[in-house]
Amino acid sequence: QVQLVESGGGLVQSGGSLRLSCAASGCIFSIHVMGWYRQAPGNQRELVADIRSGGSSNYADSVKGRFTISRDTAKDTVYLQMNSLKPEDTAVYYCNVGGKYSRDSGLFTYWGQGTRVTDSS
Repeated sequence: QVQLVESGGGLVQSGGSLRLSCAASGCIFSIHVMGWYRQAPGNQRELVADIRSGGSSNYADSVKGRFTISRDTAKDTVYLQMNSLKPEDTAVYYCNVGGKYSRDSGLFTYWGQGTRVTDSS
């Protein structure tokens, strides 16, 4: 099993910043991708950004230039620095981690419990 602990959500005014963190722990042999998704009321869950083991990252067009994803491989932790927040960024943000339990195991994917980000404007 793998546990994900998210933190960093909250209330922020438009133009403000927040930093989300997600730490993975448990039976982890390797992690090949860590990412953040979000779901606003009435909408489907969508990819915000992800980062792969080689360091390459991918962003939704709506957050490019404002959000930055990074990863501390030693701590199995992924961060999402969110700047210039807008009302449309209001959502529950979910961490997602994909990897392997062991060298010979299949792949796993886990979701965090979600952390709420609200633009208070």
